[in-house]
Amino acid sequence: MALDKKIIALIRKHAIKNAIDYGKARPENVIGKVLAEAKGQSVDEIKNEAKKVVDSVNKMSKRELTEAYKPFEKEFEKRAEEIAKKTEKPNFTIEGAIKGKVATRISPGPNGYMHIGHVKQALISEQIARMYEGKFFRYFDDTNPEACKQEYVDAMMKDHEWLGLKFDKTYYASDFVDRIYEYAKQFIEKGRAYACMCDRETMQKNRFEGKECVHRKQSARENLRTFNDMLGGKFKEGDVAIRLLGNMKAQNTVMRDPVLLRIVEAPHYRVGTKYRVWPTYDFNTPIVDSINGVTDIIRSKEYELRDELSRTILEALGLRVPRMHLEARLNIKGNITQKRDIRKLIEEGRLEGWDDPRLMTIMALRRRGIMPDAIRNFILKLGMTKTDSTVPFSMLLAENKKIINPFAWHLFFVSDPVKLTVKGTKPSKVSMRLLPSGEFGNREYDVGDNFYISNDDSASLKKRDEIRLKDFIDIRILSKTRSSVQAEVMNGEPSDKIIQWVPGNDHVECSVLVPGELVDKDDKFNPDSLETKEGYAEGYVKKIHDQEIVQFERFGYCILDSKKDMRFIFISK
Repeated sequence: MALDKKIIALIRKHAIKNAIDYGKARPENVIGKVLAEAKGQSVDEIKNEAKKVVDSVNKMSKRELTEAYKPFEKEFEKRAEEIAKKTEKPNFTIEGAIKGKVATRISPGPNGYMHIGHVKQALISEQIARMYEGKFFRYFDDTNPEACKQEYVDAMMKDHEWLGLKFDKTYYASDFVDRIYEYAKQFIEKGRAYACMCDRETMQKNRFEGKECVHRKQSARENLRTFNDMLGGKFKEGDVAIRLLGNMKAQNTVMRDPVLLRIVEAPHYRVGTKYRVWPTYDFNTPIVDSINGVTDIIRSKEYELRDELSRTILEALGLRVPRMHLEARLNIKGNITQKRDIRKLIEEGRLEGWDDPRLMTIMALRRRGIMPDAIRNFILKLGMTKTDSTVPFSMLLAENKKIINPFAWHLFFVSDPVKLTVKGTKPSKVSMRLLPSGEFGNREYDVGDNFYISNDDSASLKKRDEIRLKDFIDIRILSKTRSSVQAEVMNGEPSDKIIQWVPGNDHVECSVLVPGELVDKDDKFNPDSLETKEGYAEGYVKKIHDQEIVQFERFGYCILDSKKDMRFIFISK
């Protein structure tokens, strides 16, 4: 029995949507969506039809796919908004928390630039602190002199300010080194740590194999003497390290005698060469958290195995143990946040820098025209969860569109321009609204008989087609070549086919960078992840400034990246 036409149309609609979202439609994705809406239908028949429809949709050009999606665009946008409202999680609760007695923190390591994954921890930590009428701290974990730089601190502070994060206190790990030394001595005296002189390779091999080294049998007095000699400069970098006396057979490999303090000769960006012995994150951060009154720590699930180590250190020193809350990492489809991977792509020349608009660094998102409130709304709607998931970038773009839509001027842009000559026009003045509401007034042009339209629109035209130049006149196509179109003014019923245009005598050459997904499904770099569209924008574009956002009608929202070069970056549809 053949499927009903409505079911076939439903399959096609979801296949087009799937292709819009992911570049290509997949039958299994389409089938699931259709079966959820078409109850009682034959599964086999839907599967067979879905395969045929998906094959057909995947053969469409990008332009054909975009046109095919237009009838469904508002329907899917409305549905996404409804789902977002249902899944919104405005309440963040902490078991055992008491109003007025909560303190959270973020602990950025100033060894790179902030990305959207860091923002999740920051916003949730801030949300909890404010909800419980508590404190929110910023703690720079800068105990690695070789990697930490003032440049990164400055960049993070700028990002925090732009995101609207408000801190009750800012402090640095490098301010607490002397106090950490005192706690280290206590730890050694209690027999909980020892001085190990194994080289790095041996240490790693022993930890992997669960093998104890001879230095574990040293007395507390001997270990303390060695530590004081480390502080006094008797040893060089790599000669000795202070390690936890843990359990080399532990299933949790973190507990296999990790390094707690080590010698680093490199000068520190804040304190220079004042210190040679630096604590590791594992030893330093739990202590600094505890003595600064932090009650609740929000951190990524990847730190789960380190919770046991933190508790062991604090309990041995008689310090209060904060509550620890594990959160799933925020993964954005088609992107990466690992510093080493991004740095490699920059060094290879595949990315122009840390603010490349394809990246999820905060400086890149800011450059691309993503608003701080959009990031905040996006993160807080995801809520607190321990379940790893990869979310589409379109979710953030949808939040951003709500914010920029009310103020983005509507202007015309034509890509790969084709000259249009219209017979029968007289020199006249055209006035068009900057916003549909008319709130920001109009832009005006003196026009003649020459215009430019996009190559995509030109390619779709045939002789005798009747079209409307938006907000201006109706024309009939007389003839066309690959480089030009001739038309005449048309009198009578207005055409329902509308295209954008720019005046032949008042336009500006410009380019638009169109970022795509940086990596494919196998996390391999996508060489086609940045496209450049060349074209003309209407002359009014000269009135806007760097970092201002406009809506190029039927093209998308764009931000002016460089007025000097008249270069825009595409934000979203």
